[in-house]
Amino acid sequence: MISLRYHIVSIAAVFLALAVGVLVGSSSLSGRLLAGVGNERQSLQGQVGALNAERTALKAQVAAADRFNAAVGPLTVQGQLAQRSVVLITSADASGQQRDAVAQLLRAAGADVTGEVRLGQAFADPSRADQLRDVVTELLPAGVQLPTAADPGTLAGGLIGPLALLNPQTGQPQTGDQERAAAFAGLAGGGFATASEGLRPAQLAVVLTGGRFEGDGAGDKAATLARFATQVDRAGQGAVLAGGVGSADGTGPVGVVRADPAMASALSTVDDLDSSSGRVVVVLALREQADGQAGHYGVAGSAQGPVPATRG
Repeated sequence: MISLRYHIVSIAAVFLALAVGVLVGSSSLSGRLLAGVGNERQSLQGQVGALNAERTALKAQVAAADRFNAAVGPLTVQGQLAQRSVVLITSADASGQQRDAVAQLLRAAGADVTGEVRLGQAFADPSRADQLRDVVTELLPAGVQLPTAADPGTLAGGLIGPLALLNPQTGQPQTGDQERAAAFAGLAGGGFATASEGLRPAQLAVVLTGGRFEGDGAGDKAATLARFATQVDRAGQGAVLAGGVGSADGTGPVGVVRADPAMASALSTVDDLDSSSGRVVVVLALREQADGQAGHYGVAGSAQGPVPATRG
């Protein structure tokens, strides 16, 4: 006869065997899992190493190409702007190094660079928009008519454009020397813009900016600069708005222009100002403006191509 004690011992033996089996099996499985993870880790490390090496090689190629473009740039643009005059207009976030490089290329193209207008931090500040409108209205020289648009960028372009550019029909200055000096003094007093000493009105304008704007009011700042450049274009024979990385984004001045058919049909844009090839394209795009055409160039998806010759 099988006793109760025998049943208990049998059941305990079964559970003990099961526990030992689970323990042994899990130990074996853990070992295999750890070995697999280790192999995967080595594989991923190899891939990361290969990608880093590829990135280093690509950066070296880009740097070499940029040096090459910088070397041949003056030859590429030679004579493109002969007997043309150009004024530089720079936003507060524009790079001084890029400005100097563009000015050098403009001179290599045969252009007469007549001076520079530097926009201050307050120019695109949404909190100073009303003050900018008031200053523009107060400083307006006799004979200059402001556009009907009420936004600060367009109004500011309606003042600075005629101050810095020749009349596209007559080729004559649109204001007198004393009126020009007084208007720029007023703009400088408000922190909105300053003119280089001896600035002379030009036929064409290059407006240089940085990248995208960030934070509160980013869209308003980008729109102010975009509309300003568009109005400057209307005041003379043509203009190009050029910016660096991010300038063609939604909160970048170049991006705002390209998203608006009315602005994009007249004003040319370049979105890779931070490369030597992009700066060459600024000169070529300005030549296109002088010929009465407009285009949008660079590396962003909204560009028509890298250079004017590749336009479809």
